[in-house]
Formats: sequence, C-alpha cells, structure tokens
Amino acid sequence: MTNVLQKEKKNQVLYLTLNRPEKLNALSADLTSSLINALKEAETDDDVKVIILTGAGRAFCAGGDVSTMGARRDPAAITASMKVISSITKTILQLDKYVISAVHGYAAGAGFSLALASDFIIADRHASFVSSFKNIGLVPDLGLIKLLAERVPIPIAKEWISSAKVVSAEEAYAERVINRIAAKDLLEEATEFAQFIIDGPPLSNKFVKYMLNNASDFSHETSIMQENIIQALMFQTEDAKEGVRAFTEKRLPDFKGK
Repeated sequence: MTNVLQKEKKNQVLYLTLNRPEKLNALSADLTSSLINALKEAETDDDVKVIILTGAGRAFCAGGDVSTMGARRDPAAITASMKVISSITKTILQLDKYVISAVHGYAAGAGFSLALASDFIIADRHASFVSSFKNIGLVPDLGLIKLLAERVPIPIAKEWISSAKVVSAEEAYAERVINRIAAKDLLEEATEFAQFIIDGPPLSNKFVKYMLNNASDFSHETSIMQENIIQALMFQTEDAKEGVRAFTEKRLPDFKGK
C-alpha cells in the first residue's frame, strides 16, 4: 500500500510530502488524517522548528478528490465530512510552529486553501493557483474565502473565485499572496528561506504567529494588552536571557525554545 504522506526530518526541518501523484495529490480520507496527525506530532517534537509542506509528482495539491464526490449524501453527513477535512487548515493555523508551503504545478481548490493556511508560500515559477469550485457548482471550503480575503482586496478575491481564474506565480507574487518565486530548486529555496525560523526563538515565533493570525479579531487595546502580558512572560525565558547575552557579547544567539 502506498504511503500517502512522506515524512523526512533533517536539520530541524520536517518535510511533509503529499504522495498521491497519480491523483495530483488530491486529499483523500487517508491523506487528510495522515497530514493532520503528522502536524500534531510535529507540534510536540523539539527537534522540529519549521515544517515544509510540498507535493510529489506534477502538482502541489489538486484539492478534494472529485471522484468521491458523486455519491449523494444527506447534509448532516456532508457537514460531518467537511468538519474533518477542514481541520487540516485549522490545524495549520493553530499550530505553534511555522509552516511553509512549497508549491509547484497546481494548488487548486482545497490545495489552494492548504497553501493559504500556511504561514509562508514559496512557489515554483511555473506554479499556479486556482479556486475551481464554481466549475462543479460549489463554493470554496477549508477556509479559502477568509484566507484569500486576508491576502488580497475583496474585489480581487471575488474575481478569482467567481471566474475560477488560474493565477500564475507571477501574479500571485504581485498581489503578495506568496512570499517568493523560487529561482532554483523549489525545496532548496524553501529550506534556505526557513533558515531565519530555524535560527530564531521558537517561543517568540509561536506568539507572533498567534497574534498575527488573530490580529483582525482584536481591538488595538486588546492587542496591546496581549503584547504586554506575553512580553512579561518572554522576559522570564532562557531564550530572552540568551538573546541579551549574545547582544552584549556581539555574537549570534543560540535559542533553545525555553
């Protein structure tokens, strides 16, 4: 039986590769559960500072497995199924650690959602992004509507979704949807990009991710209050003490996440 998710840990990076190339890495039930479990395991693994998510074969992820959508099901069953699969993006968003999506080929439908839920997107120059739900009479899911609206102006999001426009890596970069277009090997570029995370303070990164992912839900007063409370806690950490020592000793800090 094919391993639908490949895992490799190297130099504090966990590489997760969607491995259904014959289906363009469409999200099956097995792949969904395997990915969620791997992300949750990485959360508590001190040897992992950053996760790089990519796909095997010709595409990053073609979204949901359309071949399984034909069966008629009642709304309760559909809602239950959607709750399970949408927990992929929820898990990425709530994860303490940063996730980088390394996208080549298509990131379509739910695959686009998967990339958007990531903290950073590095794309191959030939990559493309598309919300293709309207072609099968559905609406975007896995959080795509909100995730896209947080990155581009609402009129642009409406156009891309309602026209099922295939967005090139160049246009996605111009709209600041992605962080970088790879000038060389995609995984090599993503790994180099990840270095500032690997070298950085894990606890600081954790709280920065949380506060930025929830920034739109907080008033300025609430945000400042959270910063003050978290900062008071951060001053007590070994990483903060190490950072001060490194600054005074004119060297790079060695953060341990403690």
